[in-house]
Amino acid sequence: MEIQIPPGTVIPDKLYFKIGEVTEITDLAAYVLRFWESEFPMISPKRTDSGQRLYKKSDVELILKIKYLLYEKKFTIPGAKKFLKSHGRHNDSLPLYDLDEIRTELRHIRTLLE
Repeated sequence: MEIQIPPGTVIPDKLYFKIGEVTEITDLAAYVLRFWESEFPMISPKRTDSGQRLYKKSDVELILKIKYLLYEKKFTIPGAKKFLKSHGRHNDSLPLYDLDEIRTELRHIRTLLE
């Protein structure tokens, strides 16, 4: 299984996105994005002179990956950090293992050993 941008999610082809645009693309509240910035240092929006956040396309893609890990795969924040750190920020297709499949396989192995 791979982490991919959800079907139907369109990220416009431009250099920078304001926080309002990112909230629309990711379907996340602005306060969630700000919190994730503090938890995931890899999300590092540029700031304008007035302090407005400007996210790169790679930041938006990373936010979507984090959302998938936290909301769909039920990772904890520390677990998502560790996963992203071990697989690299810019990897487009991060392998993600299904715990139920692993448990089933381990039970099968245990049965064979008994």
